[in-house]
Amino acid sequence: MAVVRVAAAQFFSGADPEANLALCAGYVREAAAQGARLVVLPENANRVRDYGSREECYERSEALDGPFVTGLRALAAELGVYVAAGVDLRGDASPVVHIGSVLVGPDGALVGVHHKHVLWDYEYTLFTPGDHPYEVFDTEIGRIGLLLCADGIVPDTPRALALMGAQILCNSLNSRGPDEYRVHVPLRALENRVWHVAANTVGGPEHEWPWMGGSQIVAPDGTRLADAGEDEPGLIVADIDPAMADDKVMPGVGDLFGWRRPDLYGVLTQPLADVPAAAMYGPAPADMPPRPLPVALLQVSFSRNTEWTVLRALGQVAHAARQGARLGVLPELFCLAPGEAAADPAKAAGLSRDVLQRLAAACAEHKIWVAASLVEAEGDRYYSSVYLLDDTGAVAHRYRKTHLTDADRAWATPGDSLAVADTALGRIGFMVGEEVWAPEVARVLAVNGAELIAHPTSWTTPEAMHVAATERTEENRVHLVSVTRLDAPAGLGSQIVRADDFVPGQPIALMRYPSGYWTRPGFEEQLVMDLDLRESNDKMMGHHLDPLATRAPQLYGSFTA
Repeated sequence: MAVVRVAAAQFFSGADPEANLALCAGYVREAAAQGARLVVLPENANRVRDYGSREECYERSEALDGPFVTGLRALAAELGVYVAAGVDLRGDASPVVHIGSVLVGPDGALVGVHHKHVLWDYEYTLFTPGDHPYEVFDTEIGRIGLLLCADGIVPDTPRALALMGAQILCNSLNSRGPDEYRVHVPLRALENRVWHVAANTVGGPEHEWPWMGGSQIVAPDGTRLADAGEDEPGLIVADIDPAMADDKVMPGVGDLFGWRRPDLYGVLTQPLADVPAAAMYGPAPADMPPRPLPVALLQVSFSRNTEWTVLRALGQVAHAARQGARLGVLPELFCLAPGEAAADPAKAAGLSRDVLQRLAAACAEHKIWVAASLVEAEGDRYYSSVYLLDDTGAVAHRYRKTHLTDADRAWATPGDSLAVADTALGRIGFMVGEEVWAPEVARVLAVNGAELIAHPTSWTTPEAMHVAATERTEENRVHLVSVTRLDAPAGLGSQIVRADDFVPGQPIALMRYPSGYWTRPGFEEQLVMDLDLRESNDKMMGHHLDPLATRAPQLYGSFTA
């Protein structure tokens, strides 16, 4: 497939739809003059939302055959370009209005329409979420999927479109959050290995919550090819090869679609009311008391020799208990040197058995729970397993890594369960290492009721920590405790991402972007933090948006296909 030039415009639409159409036309003309064949415009490009009621919203919104969409169609036909634009569209009768994205072809024909599925907070007071099945539009420039802003706050819409073959995601946004630019837009490209052309509103008259801009064109490997910044209106263009999105291999990890485990994702397609997380939807109950869990990041891994490493880990466990920690988490395969498991999995499993016994004795002595990543043998098979030891030294739960990287497959067998451990401490889920790149893992754990996810890891890229791990908490509202090896290739420390409570009056950045806490990289360190599990029972990201309760499982058939 040939290289295609694409563009994204960012601007602020005022209260005059005719003037806004002219504003859109100016940017589309400029993009066409620069050779763009696809131009993406922001959400509600037709009009600012200054409505006082749903009825007023209906009266001031557009019809598909109305002047705004008709004007875009004439413009696209005149210039011979594709235009994807956000337009608030009337439903069948007042007061139903959908937040829409229209894709217009270079002949002026309406290629497709998407109604936004996940709305941002206040939008639930004015608009009706879409419920149409997802569509991917096969065009001469590539296979295009449409989404709108909060559709990308959660993983489901981008994932569904990518599984249906989308090569280019056209994302029209109207966002005031700093997380779109830093997390949602780049991650949806990275985890799906697709092109992401995102156009956001910028500026506006409100000084407290201005629209954040940050329009960007992101490659399947996460490279930001063009960036409009967060301050001023403007147009960006970039040349893309849509066929690159057909290669789903992430270097150092493997085929991100090939490693998926549809057999484990069934809970994602169950009715909203029938999953364990249904009891957690909405705000935490007013009578639910705080449930503080002191958690220790036990940042110690192989150094010098095995015995030295194990003694350091045992010392960390004892010290964490003295600091009041109830749960400690160790890094990925912490007692093994890099490559040791692959070189001799039988020897690594034997060593792991001995280490597990010593850790169990320490847990019983110091009355602390520990999650330890080790090699497990069963017959002639080997697993990358996390053992959860309770404060008597007993194994309370075991997780066998289910999504294996190419390097893992050289020695390990995948596990067959994403079960959540229901313990005296709380409901704990597990993932290991690069599983942070599989959105289904944390999503399944959250839907299964996890209040905390323990994540032994060895960061290979900054994006794994700052983008993917951060997103897993934001999109699921669950605490994530990632503890990394000292020799992690990315040179980063360990991280806790907190499932913060929504509090009315919060600045919008704090409503959306979860709090993070870190250790320093490259040397032995420990961080003990109280994580309130009550926060994971508050799923609200604002007054109206619950990112779990607003899922549309009836549309997620592709997840388990």
